[in-house]
Amino acid sequence: MPMFVDTSPPGQCIFCRLVAGEIPSARVAEDDLALAFMDLGQVNPGHVLVASKRHAATLFDLTPEEAGAVMRMAQRVALAARTAFDPDGLMLLQANGAVAGQTVGHFHIHVVPRHEGDGIDYTWPRKEPGPAALADYAERLRAAL
Repeated sequence: MPMFVDTSPPGQCIFCRLVAGEIPSARVAEDDLALAFMDLGQVNPGHVLVASKRHAATLFDLTPEEAGAVMRMAQRVALAARTAFDPDGLMLLQANGAVAGQTVGHFHIHVVPRHEGDGIDYTWPRKEPGPAALADYAERLRAAL
């Protein structure tokens, strides 16, 4: 993923400033809880960021209502991108924490129209832990729910 470095002073969030209208943006859509705007670093035409309006660093910090609002907005933008840019596919990307690739500490989802041969490479090493480990993982998650 291309790196973006947020140069906001400590204690300030570039997306909070954008939501507040303190810095310019090409807004696509918004409602009470979510804002969709063009990513400055367009991977492909129509690359949009959908962010929570309230500052929440990660998915873990959102309310269920905010999470739902952001996903609904992401779907609306994805449908619009399909009409406007006729992509071969579409990718939603959301990272939580620096180790996962999050470069702005404000919850957001990338909506990226995809085209054959667009140069985006998104892979990870496949691990196959086996049925016993998968059953253990599922049990641990069920217990945490």
